[in-house]
Amino acid sequence: MASKEPDHEHREDEDAPAADDEDTGAQVAPIIKLEEVAVSTGEENENAILDLKSKLYRFDKEGNQWKERGAGTVKLLKHKETGKVRLVMRQSKTLKICANHLVLPTMTVQEHAGNDKSCLWHASDFSDGELKDELFCIRFASVENCKTFMEKFQEVAESQKSKEENEDASAVAESLEKLSVEEKKAEDKAGEEKAVATKEDKETEVDNTVKADSEKKDGEAASST
Repeated sequence: MASKEPDHEHREDEDAPAADDEDTGAQVAPIIKLEEVAVSTGEENENAILDLKSKLYRFDKEGNQWKERGAGTVKLLKHKETGKVRLVMRQSKTLKICANHLVLPTMTVQEHAGNDKSCLWHASDFSDGELKDELFCIRFASVENCKTFMEKFQEVAESQKSKEENEDASAVAESLEKLSVEEKKAEDKAGEEKAVATKEDKETEVDNTVKADSEKKDGEAASST
């Protein structure tokens, strides 16, 4: 019985590496060179004083129901120059803004009835590109996070109230100072006008005296002649 020997030549052909797989060491430059682009978030001049993961809802008045705005990170951002604070929330994946409004002294936040992980507040929101009065509800993963949010929110609102009062006081003081300066200018101007009038009166009096003396001398000269 004849045995069949393996076809070594054929196996060598199969085992031989393809020419296309050989490393030639050549460097292939990319067709398009992509440059790094700086993306602006609009938050560069602000400091985050609160940053918590949450889920946001808004109340739909027409449908009389709560509608989800998105799940993501809610932030309280304080402007480095003005000191004003705004609430901003972006969706986690798309980074789409689902809340964007200033925290004002008149705002209050309260617990959602029956859920100690959620709270409510009213705001004039600008996330859709125009101001809208919204009733928001935000839900956190824990009671602690909800309390932290509420406490910080109220703290900011109170601080903005003090800031607003200081700005009002500064504005009043500035107005009074401006008024005082204007009054002083008016008084100085009146004093200058009075001084000019007095000087003119004196000059007129002197002229009249000189004229009278001259007429008297002329009269005396005529009499002696």
